[in-house]
Amino acid sequence: MTRPPGLSVRLKLTLSYAGLVMVAGALLLAVVWVFLLRYVPDRAMLVTPDKATPGVFPVRSNLLHVFAPRAAAALGILLLFSLVGGWFLAGRMLAPLTRITAATRIASGGSLAHRIRLPGRRDEFRELADAFDAMLAQLEHNMAQQQRFAANASHELRTPLAITKTLLDGAAADPARDPAELVARLQAVNERAIELTEALLLLSRADQRAFLREPVDLSLLAEEATETLLPLAEQRRVTIEASGHVALAAGSPALLLQLTTNLLHNAIVHNRPGGGTVQLATSAADGHAVLVVENTGDTVSAALAATLTEPFQRGSERIHRDQAGVGLGLAIVKSITQAHDGTLTVSPRVGGGLRVTVRLPRVRREA
Repeated sequence: MTRPPGLSVRLKLTLSYAGLVMVAGALLLAVVWVFLLRYVPDRAMLVTPDKATPGVFPVRSNLLHVFAPRAAAALGILLLFSLVGGWFLAGRMLAPLTRITAATRIASGGSLAHRIRLPGRRDEFRELADAFDAMLAQLEHNMAQQQRFAANASHELRTPLAITKTLLDGAAADPARDPAELVARLQAVNERAIELTEALLLLSRADQRAFLREPVDLSLLAEEATETLLPLAEQRRVTIEASGHVALAAGSPALLLQLTTNLLHNAIVHNRPGGGTVQLATSAADGHAVLVVENTGDTVSAALAATLTEPFQRGSERIHRDQAGVGLGLAIVKSITQAHDGTLTVSPRVGGGLRVTVRLPRVRREA
């Protein structure tokens, strides 16, 4: 936005200081003048030493001729002093703002690593500088996450396209190849690409918080997710143990159902092949609606568990399994949880497997 040039803030502050000093000086001189007029008589008798020729002289008129030039000189000196002193003080006061402006220009140029780090005790300028530094740190963190996510997403999307190209090139080089096998493999690759694209769209929707909030019972969502994934659990011979109480949270029913489904699906897929169990529970405590999903499985280190909510992080022992997914299951859960102002905790279980806890702000039934 183009703006016409105007007076600088420093000059405005200087003129304000000078004007205030001049008004105060004028008021002080006016008070002195009123005091003199009150206590100095209009006329005075002048008596000579020999008392022979007394005379009467006007005193106030002479006082005006003497007082006015000196008052004007005093105001002139006061004006000069207030302008110089005001310019200096305004510069000192606006020095932190100059540093903040310089940091803003550096950040607008693309360098988010710069920080103001304004020294001194806390005041309005330092609070502004600290808030700006915190904003830059958050922007730098978000930018790094977006760049990492974009790189990972590009890699993941390139994989099915590369496989498709390889299959088509192989079919073109070998006309006698069974077309049914080629179609089956292309369908599998295409389904994986569709799943990845839908997961990316869902993740973007959750990050933007583009949804309406309404009371949602997590226990009902847990029941629905259990019914949906029960055939998969039976196929993999995994037992689902569901228990819970009413746990109302404010949010999107569709997104929270996706969250519950993702957690249960991960717990089933990444489980012991045959004889594994999944424990699903909901509760309401301490002002939160709580959803807990636990599963048996391989031993997971705390360091690995802390990275599983990042996009495309599957863990080395999970990548080569069937139904390994697109690597966005827990990332979507984390994004949906944060979009609902909740917290997500992923921790390893003793004996193997994971324990995932989602805490969302609770709402009362009458709400």
